Amino acid sequence: MAKDIIGNECFIEIYISTSLGICEKRDVKGLYRKARNGEIRNFTGIDSPYEPPSTPNFTLNTSSIDPVRSLEEIYQKIYQLTSFIDE
Repeated sequence: MAKDIIGNECFIEIYISTSLGICEKRDVKGLYRKARNGEIRNFTGIDSPYEPPSTPNFTLNTSSIDPVRSLEEIYQKIYQLTSFIDE
């Protein structure tokens, strides 16, 4: 729906791919633990299904790279995908 509103030319979908195990390890608020204990219901990836995007412009697997490198890669990809706008 967002793509329809924004327009295909200006919409960039970036899929940040990370395993559930890594998400749980990085969970500083303990939300995954609470979801596994039944304290939070309909938690994506635990008791609610997760559907990755079917056609993202860019996929970044952050399981093995640090946040700074992730940000650099996202910035570079956005720059590449939007460089035509200034022309």
